[in-house]
Amino acid sequence: MKIMFASLGCDKNLVDTENMLGILNDKGFEFTDDETQADVIVVNTCCFIGDAKQESINTILEMAQHKEDAVCKALIVTGCLAHRYKDEIIKEIPEVDAFLGTTSYDKIAEVVTSVLEGKGFNVVDDANRLPIVKEKRIITTPGYFEYLKIAEGCDKHCTYCIIPKVRGNFRSYPVEYLVEQAKHLVHNGAKELILVAQETTLYGTDLYGKKSLPMLIHELAKIEDLKWIRIQYCYPEEINDELIEAIKNEPKVCHYLDMPIQHASDNVLKRMGRKTDKQELLDIVAKLRKEIPDIALRTTLIAGFPGETQADHEEVMEFIDEVEFDRLGVFTYSREEDTPAATMPDQIDQDIMDTWRDELMALQQEISIDKSTQMVGKTIDVMVEGYIAEDNTYVGRSYKDAPNVDGMVFFECDRELMSGDFVSVKITGSTEYDLMGIMEENV
Repeated sequence: MKIMFASLGCDKNLVDTENMLGILNDKGFEFTDDETQADVIVVNTCCFIGDAKQESINTILEMAQHKEDAVCKALIVTGCLAHRYKDEIIKEIPEVDAFLGTTSYDKIAEVVTSVLEGKGFNVVDDANRLPIVKEKRIITTPGYFEYLKIAEGCDKHCTYCIIPKVRGNFRSYPVEYLVEQAKHLVHNGAKELILVAQETTLYGTDLYGKKSLPMLIHELAKIEDLKWIRIQYCYPEEINDELIEAIKNEPKVCHYLDMPIQHASDNVLKRMGRKTDKQELLDIVAKLRKEIPDIALRTTLIAGFPGETQADHEEVMEFIDEVEFDRLGVFTYSREEDTPAATMPDQIDQDIMDTWRDELMALQQEISIDKSTQMVGKTIDVMVEGYIAEDNTYVGRSYKDAPNVDGMVFFECDRELMSGDFVSVKITGSTEYDLMGIMEENV
């Protein structure tokens, strides 16, 4: 009995997929990456924004076609779309045999078994349930880096965001559980652990009565053979002195912080329901750079939020020009039903949103080129990710670069290297996002 998974959406969703694979592996199921050979197809979906929702629907429809050839005996939909739109999918895509909500993925083996026996089995538990998986995850990344999801849900309730409805309130995983998972991942080859959640900065407040991300970091740093700890999804208003000290003084923590701010105009930030204003954002960036001068800061912005004006857009442009984030991404606003922003007046035309996004990205391109140029002549540690044979070139990442979203380092080396190796590279050139260099011992 072969099972094929299509995992969509964010890295947090990927962790859920890997947990489901681990559960099924423990029950003796086999896996395939060829949907034409799969007895069971599972689509782990996302519905955070409109594009993600459409990708999920398209993937379900594509996989549903394989039921016609009689090889696929069961089509199961899990994740955010299943949690939010189960009734609509039942009506529109009858080929789907079962659903698992965002907090029910630990029941995947029961669902698969039930469906194969010809029984209906839909499980969409309360969004505030916290699934605990004891089985060992099946790794689907290259293995030398892996994501560690430290919490579920979010309490912020930003006016544009559907996450609290499909992922529930903020709940932390116990530190003992996370350390056990981390040890398993490192034992299986992970050199870098990337801490993820809807919001990492509030880790432990529900379990331990205070922000405990620094405590978790120190516990993870004790794991032998773990080289890097990278922190993502830090809300700026929750970054405190203890966290800054942990990043600054714990050698295994990358001097890198992903800090989504979404905008910089006080008018827009207020309508978004964000908890910071522009001055507070300036203050936290200045503090981080004062305490950790080489820190790489990544952020994301939303262009075209309802009621945003040209003046608001120019204000965020001026902010980005002043702050000069190392890494920055921009999304146009996605109007999501059942969110307060969806019913706000003065919705922005798509062409205006696209223009504002493009202008922000053009500005960031200039900043990125300057940042990359400043790296020329410096020597940095790089984690090897692969080899391009036709160019006789290795490719890797520095501490400044998270996988799949940031830049790469391309470098020459006379000896054979393996993915996951760490080497020192002298930077000799740069492009907008990527760096070029020579391994130090070859200089």
